[in-house]
Amino acid sequence: MSLMDNYTVPAVHEPIQKREAMYIWLDGQKPTAKVRSKTKVLDMHESPPIWGFDGSSTEQATGENSDCVLVPVFCCPDPVLGEENLLVLCEVFLPDGKPHPSNTRAKLREVAEQYAEHEPLFGLEQEYTFLDGNLPMNWPQNGAPAPQGGYYCGVGSDEAIGRKIVEAHLRACLNAGLLIAGTNPEVMPAQWEFQVGPLPALEVADQLWMARWMLYRITEEYGVSATLHPKPMRGDWNGAGCHTNYSTAAMRADGGYKTILAACEKLKEKAPQHIANYGEDIEERLTGRHETCKWNDFRYGVSDRGASIRIPWHVHKAQKGYLEDRRPNGNCDPYVVTRLLIETTCE
Repeated sequence: MSLMDNYTVPAVHEPIQKREAMYIWLDGQKPTAKVRSKTKVLDMHESPPIWGFDGSSTEQATGENSDCVLVPVFCCPDPVLGEENLLVLCEVFLPDGKPHPSNTRAKLREVAEQYAEHEPLFGLEQEYTFLDGNLPMNWPQNGAPAPQGGYYCGVGSDEAIGRKIVEAHLRACLNAGLLIAGTNPEVMPAQWEFQVGPLPALEVADQLWMARWMLYRITEEYGVSATLHPKPMRGDWNGAGCHTNYSTAAMRADGGYKTILAACEKLKEKAPQHIANYGEDIEERLTGRHETCKWNDFRYGVSDRGASIRIPWHVHKAQKGYLEDRRPNGNCDPYVVTRLLIETTCE
């Protein structure tokens, strides 16, 4: 008997509605963690579950005990894939339920809860540089472009290098629901900045990591890369920082200027600890030139972009507001920076 003798029309296999969730986490590389990601396929209305990964491939475990755990902490729409796909930021845990030693977010969680009554708020200014191979985008193979001076907030293909990528990144961040406050070309050609906040510590750091991941993902579409290195080009060129605007409820209240000055004095006392945790190769950027205070010096002042801590002129005028810590590197960990600022000024 052949198949044709008892042939029946097969039932139509209806596709199950699915969506993609991009799990994102920080690895164990030192001194600068690298952002990692992989995709999990979910049922359309399934919430992202706890997942896992091979920690022996990310410097977070050994091969004989390699399992690490991903615990989702922040989700947003995936603006690249669209529809109902997700980006899922995770903390890394050990199988026994303890935070992995590389999990800097867990330490910030504790501090944020401890000092919640101070209502800390942050605005982060992320500087970065577009690279085409080993050189900044559109730089000549031999020699250098025109000296810096006209590139900051410049316009034109010779000054605003990479604008299409910046605008695509901005739209992606906004479509993901991230609180991006703005963008601008920076002092060095092919260098840009975007700002996140103001938000509480955990939220601002989560969103900065998401925006960083989005930057790396968007540049894939253009065949270039983005680096957060604090001094991508040696010589008479500005470095890349992550200037951190910070305030507490007391600073924002009437008469808060006294609290701002007191915070500056506390930061002066802990300056070495902050410098040691504000990003790899910080000495290359904080030289005392190019709008920086030298890494082993500390000062604060009104409108002083060469100071460690700048107090904006309008804050001085209003006698309340916030301070700007200009020391953090572009490659800093915002979980660490925000935690140190809260610990130092609120204890």
